[in-house]
Amino acid sequence: MPEVFRQLGFVFFFYANEGIEPMHVHVRKAGGFAKYWIEPVELEFSQGMKVNDLKTAEKLILNHLDLIKIKWDEVHGS
Repeated sequence: MPEVFRQLGFVFFFYANEGIEPMHVHVRKAGGFAKYWIEPVELEFSQGMKVNDLKTAEKLILNHLDLIKIKWDEVHGS
């Protein structure tokens, strides 16, 4: 489970075996988790995360798009 970055109590990561899906990132915080598509940034699903946390996670993703794309390519290839 490659970690992309941590910030404000959120952990953003990939699963190594999901390269067949479009680019996305998983996020967890305080027992909740979510999955966001990257192009365009859009919530795929969430469980146990507060609405405010989902909004913050999306902002963090937007602020780290370049890093997420670089890490995705490192893990899944371009």
